[in-house]
Amino acid sequence: MNAPLRNATTAADAALVEVRDLTVDFLGGRKAVRAVGGVDLTLRAGEALALLGESGSGKSVTLRALMRLLPESRTRIGGHLRLDGHDVLALGRKALSAYRGGTVAMIFQDPGLALDPVYRIGDQIAEAVMRHEGVSRAAGRARALELFERVHIPSPARRLDAYPHEMSGGMRQRAMIALALACRPKVLLADEPTTALDATVQIQILLLLRELQRDLGLAVIFVTHDVGVAVQVADRVAVMYGGHLVEVGASGAVIGSPAHPYTSGLLASRITPDSPKGVRLATIPGSPPDLADPPPGCPFEPRCSLVVPACREGLPPRVPVGPGHAARCVRLGEPVAAG
Repeated sequence: MNAPLRNATTAADAALVEVRDLTVDFLGGRKAVRAVGGVDLTLRAGEALALLGESGSGKSVTLRALMRLLPESRTRIGGHLRLDGHDVLALGRKALSAYRGGTVAMIFQDPGLALDPVYRIGDQIAEAVMRHEGVSRAAGRARALELFERVHIPSPARRLDAYPHEMSGGMRQRAMIALALACRPKVLLADEPTTALDATVQIQILLLLRELQRDLGLAVIFVTHDVGVAVQVADRVAVMYGGHLVEVGASGAVIGSPAHPYTSGLLASRITPDSPKGVRLATIPGSPPDLADPPPGCPFEPRCSLVVPACREGLPPRVPVGPGHAARCVRLGEPVAAG
């Protein structure tokens, strides 16, 4: 029997996040398009998981499914989603409102779009606290100030009355993190929160997120296409391709000994401190699959240099590679290489 793509040391009864066979179909055309197919994830308090992969792999769609942020008229979500004891797909409108923010919160890629430009940032945070916790405006403002101090915004009392456009990109992202933490969630979803920032600020935000995750005991799922970011923030890494998890394991195991050709290709295409100057980076040939017409077998098969006939016969099974490390590849045990 194949081992599931999950950390073997994670007890199900201790998990904050339990996702089994998550599927997301986009509706509206002549046929449904499967954007996420059969994803399994388990996460405990104080643990960080990085979802790694190219654009279009299904990473952000997975996060939005956990938040129930996908438009109900155009999407169909299936599987088992349980966060902190909540059956996410069974939540009614009122319970869903309390769930968002109180149990799970999201940090978006662009805080300029997530923050309302016509309201002071302190008021936006205070309003969220007032709605969820039923406290006074003064208590909401006090919580906002506490959070600004927690995310290391300079002159926090003065910045409470700032509008989003009056802050730098880095400070807006810190304010977005403060807003996400306003109602004391247990699970934090971060959708490429450093992509729009310069390199120095990226590092600062990553260190802040890691600090908050450890100090507050948060379970964090961090979406990224940057292998370097995954190494810095994650205890475990889940590699997505074509809507499927192709490899999952401890970050050291996945990054140090990749089992899937796609993971190996991602690693080969990154810049490291040891990369020689002037040397062209390796690339993975081809493009991600068209999810409206996916390949019949392994989704990576059209781009892989290790293809055998079995790769075209169906989605490869989940195969254990080591403790808490599994991958979907029919050629596991053989040397892997970029395509």
